Amino acid sequence: MTNQITKLPKFNVTLGDGSIVSEDYFFNQKVVLFFYPKDDTPGCTIEAQDFSKLNNEFIDLDIKVYGISKDNQNSHKKFISKYELLVDLLFDHDGSMCNAFDVWKEKKMYGKQYYGIERSTFLINNEGQIIQSWRKVKVDGHVMDVLNQAHKL
Repeated sequence: MTNQITKLPKFNVTLGDGSIVSEDYFFNQKVVLFFYPKDDTPGCTIEAQDFSKLNNEFIDLDIKVYGISKDNQNSHKKFISKYELLVDLLFDHDGSMCNAFDVWKEKKMYGKQYYGIERSTFLINNEGQIIQSWRKVKVDGHVMDVLNQAHKL
C-alpha cells in the first residue's frame, strides 16, 4: 500500500438519491472507491466506462463500486445517462471525503496551479480496512488491475 490510510476515515458524502451518509454506510460491505476529477472528461469517462463494463464481475465478488467526484448529482445523472454507466457516482458535497482520503491535491497545468482530485482508487474489505490503494492512476488497464486484486478479498 502506498499511503498511510489503512481504514475508512471519517467523512460525509451524498448518494445518488440525495441522502447524505457517513463512513458507517460503507461498513459490512466490500467496496471499490474510485476518485476521479470531473464528469464527462476523456480520462474520467474511460475509467467510469471500464468500471461499468466489469461491474458484473465485481458484483459476482460481492463488491460494490462507487465513483466519487465533487460534481453534483445533476452532473452525475447526466454523465450516467449519456454513457449508460452502471456504477454509482457519489457527490463529495463538502470535500470531506476527498480530504479524508487525501486525494485533494495541488496540480499544475499549462503553468497554472490549482487544486483538484488526484485520480485514486481504494479497495476496502467489509471491516472497513483499506486492502489496496492506487494513487496517480493511469486509466489504461487500471480497472482490470483492481479486479485482479479484488479476487484476493
